[in-house]
Amino acid sequence: MQSPTRGVVEVQVHYLADAESEPELARCQVVAEDALTLDVEGVGYYTLMWTPTEPLGEASAFTLEDGVLGDTENPEALALALGFALSEGLVQGLEDIRSFALCPDDPRVVRVQLRDPTQAVVMRKDVVVNSSCGICGPRDILEDNALQLEPVASSLQLERQHLLTLMRGMRDSQEVFSQTGGSHAAAVFDERGRVLAVAEDLGRHNALDKVIGKVLLQGGSVRGCGVVLSSRLSLEMVLKAVRAGLEVMLAVSAPTSLAIEVAQKFNVTLAGFVRDQRATVFTHPGRISGVGVDDD
Repeated sequence: MQSPTRGVVEVQVHYLADAESEPELARCQVVAEDALTLDVEGVGYYTLMWTPTEPLGEASAFTLEDGVLGDTENPEALALALGFALSEGLVQGLEDIRSFALCPDDPRVVRVQLRDPTQAVVMRKDVVVNSSCGICGPRDILEDNALQLEPVASSLQLERQHLLTLMRGMRDSQEVFSQTGGSHAAAVFDERGRVLAVAEDLGRHNALDKVIGKVLLQGGSVRGCGVVLSSRLSLEMVLKAVRAGLEVMLAVSAPTSLAIEVAQKFNVTLAGFVRDQRATVFTHPGRISGVGVDDD
């Protein structure tokens, strides 16, 4: 079906206006869902359920020496693959990558070569990663630091008014959500409150990975930056931020208890319910002016 925006599919529905009215045939726009498989040489396969908002099929690749190769300056599939590899712990930085490339025979496959696959921290492989996947062993993460994570730095400072400005900026960029109401978004911002990249996807994890990858493909870094999210803050979302070096997470919804504990342990500022002129800061308030100081 034709749709006005990439990432949106138009379908026929039976609309019920109320409990008494006869159903009406109508057209409804829903968020697109597809599969993208990462074939990581020497490690395994990861199939991500995602929302492509750009055309697939154009040849593209990335190497550390040459940067992005192909006709697209910031290919979305490679951005998602790169962000996932970083936030999942498969790489620690761009220097660990030999190449990322769309498979010429199947544009829904990204082939990944690491410089040393034996150094990849592999918690799971040969899996389908759904839009709201879980993780095992949260107590091991908190008590024994099983993932061997380092606390993020403390370089980012925000004015209180920036919280709502950043949230509005992300919301204004949500074209897929505006048409479907069914997608999540993530926006990375720097120490000056400038939005560096925005991404949308059906999965909140994908949106975060995708926006991290977009910044990296632009030659930037997300370390010392913050991120705005349209979703709740789960344990896995915070772990992705810690691995990437993001210091602040602003979300429209609530964090979970484990997300708060992990953010506290690894020095991430969590602010939830950032909407309607209000916000609730759950951890490390010292990064936000006039809110408080950190206890540790």
